Amino acid sequence: MIGRAVSFFRRLPLSGRIGLCLFVGWLLIALVGPQLAPYSVGAFVDREVFGPVSQRFWLGSDYLGRDVLSRVLWGSRYTVFLALFAAFLAVFIGTSIALIAVIRGGWVDEVLSRAMDTLISIPSKILALVLVAAFGSAVGLLLVIVALTYIPGNFRISRALAMNIAAMDYVQVARLRGEGSVQIALREVLPNMIHPLLTDLGLRFVFIVLLLSGLSFLGLGVQPPNADLGSLVRENLSGLSEGAPAVLAPALAIATLTVGVNLLIDSLRGNDAR
Repeated sequence: MIGRAVSFFRRLPLSGRIGLCLFVGWLLIALVGPQLAPYSVGAFVDREVFGPVSQRFWLGSDYLGRDVLSRVLWGSRYTVFLALFAAFLAVFIGTSIALIAVIRGGWVDEVLSRAMDTLISIPSKILALVLVAAFGSAVGLLLVIVALTYIPGNFRISRALAMNIAAMDYVQVARLRGEGSVQIALREVLPNMIHPLLTDLGLRFVFIVLLLSGLSFLGLGVQPPNADLGSLVRENLSGLSEGAPAVLAPALAIATLTVGVNLLIDSLRGNDAR
């Protein structure tokens, strides 16, 4: 297992290695960051607001005198895991619906395709804002709402892939052998969609990180006392004119996370093309 991971890492171009290191780094921070945080997420530890970087506060203090490093370590957990779980959920549901549409065909395909076309015609941010305003922004609801927003996009990609694969000779042979629709979908079609779906999963993850950050920036994402990276930017925005680390640190965190995943996706595309 370790040998395969090392071999995979060596095959990546420099940009892919940088992207992989950034993504794995943030994943590890999301996993163990709260345990490494020097203070609790809401502790008021500095009498000075928007304090500078110091030996005690590595990323300064925020607008209420809280340790920025601790809040970034805690906030990364919500940003990374919410986006990751929502991306998996969107890809799983979208791909499942696409396989049903392609394998069943006929009116089933038509109804599902038109329903997804209707949803995808609504801009993702507008749809998310409407759903959050209607149902609230609890963490569980936020996960479902954000995933629902990106299911139609994955459906279109998955359906196009499945349509091309379903027309292949070996799929027709499987039908003639008497294999059922479920067996054909899971054994013949889905395994040949994995690599494009992994790429789409990475893209959905980036889109969802930015959507969650945008919702939190508007005050509709993760609610206090909890915080994600987007809400850390919003609440410290008044320190931007001073160049306060409290607003720069979470913004750089979002940037490095999304850029890292994009670099990794681009390198994987290049490897697939070769």
